[in-house]
Amino acid sequence: MSEFEPILLTRREDGSPQNIEAYRAEGGYSAIATVLRERELSANDVIQEVDDARLLGRGGAAFPVARKWRIAAGNVSKEKYVIANGGEHEPGSSKDKFLVEFYPHKIIEGILLCAYATGASKGYLYLIEDMTGPLASARRAIDEAKDAGLIGENILGSSFSFALEIHLAPTTYVAGEESAAIDSIEGGPAKPRSKPPYPGEHGLFGKPTTVNNVETLAHVPAIVRNGAQWYRGIGSEGSKGSMLFTLGEEMKHPAVFEVPFGTSWRYLLEDLGGGTKSGRPIRAIQPAMSCAFVAARDLASPISHESLRKLGSSLGCGGVRVIEEGEDVVERVAEIAAFFMAEQCGQCPACKMVTSQFNMVLQGVLAGKKGDFLGMIEKIAGFGKGRGRCSLIAMASSPILSAVKMFQQDFEAK
Repeated sequence: MSEFEPILLTRREDGSPQNIEAYRAEGGYSAIATVLRERELSANDVIQEVDDARLLGRGGAAFPVARKWRIAAGNVSKEKYVIANGGEHEPGSSKDKFLVEFYPHKIIEGILLCAYATGASKGYLYLIEDMTGPLASARRAIDEAKDAGLIGENILGSSFSFALEIHLAPTTYVAGEESAAIDSIEGGPAKPRSKPPYPGEHGLFGKPTTVNNVETLAHVPAIVRNGAQWYRGIGSEGSKGSMLFTLGEEMKHPAVFEVPFGTSWRYLLEDLGGGTKSGRPIRAIQPAMSCAFVAARDLASPISHESLRKLGSSLGCGGVRVIEEGEDVVERVAEIAAFFMAEQCGQCPACKMVTSQFNMVLQGVLAGKKGDFLGMIEKIAGFGKGRGRCSLIAMASSPILSAVKMFQQDFEAK
């Protein structure tokens, strides 16, 4: 792999968050200064730059960022909002928490650029209430930005004013869904809402709202600073830039890594992650808990949205998990089913039924019961397709369906 200059993880960690001086030393806040003080880019210019960079969301859905921004920008309202979603609570993923704790100013500048581009005057950094380290770091960074005149009235002497505060959400999985974030900030229980309308049209307090994952926003300052053409030069044909991946304790070197799209799974897991701690070969990869499994024979394939689509999977939030040789696959899949059953919010009867049925079938397999488990799983998944207020049914179905097909012999052996 050729030498890659990190976009987000731009320094060797010394155990402390990056303060505003260190961020400015690497060019931080120069993008928002160029926009506001030098007036080189209009709001539409910023959106076009993000569009030309082909930036996709990093929260799991990979939605084109500029398309989302244009929805909010095109809706006329005296009040608009930005929500930086750091509500990360998926097992195996800690990249958002890491980014908020160690690189908070990249996120803040991304929020400011999004707010300028969409016409928002207030924003929220949305975190889960148990994120102690990230929360303390975010508070310090916001105070530093306020003291530097980067948050508040007439920022950098311009007519642009913006207020930013932190909102803490409950420790539930669904609290990280974008409409659940809106519900929580409004004082609700952080549960997903029916769509449409979408947040860009009718979001927080009924006003146009742009909700982006914190990693997504952290990419924006570098794009505005260096240009879309520079960003498009990193990554693969259909996936531009880089992405953060979390490797867990089963690897020799568990950590959050940043790699450009197009990097092979083998490089990420073996060169950076050091291979499995047990020394056992990898049998399958799961890009995130909500994604379909990828066979070990595809370790040499590139990490990209287009490559994974061909393999029947997706990148999700990049909380990478692996199945090792000799591991009980059925037990792992049953744990996934139990997680989604426990974390569904109870609003949608279809979701309650699907997740509980998945769990029941897999517990039956673990108990050695005979039956057409593959047929039952397919029937349950088919019933739930397209139902529910959020994508939790699809997120539960994808890994379970792929597992019973890929590891059919393991299931039959039970």
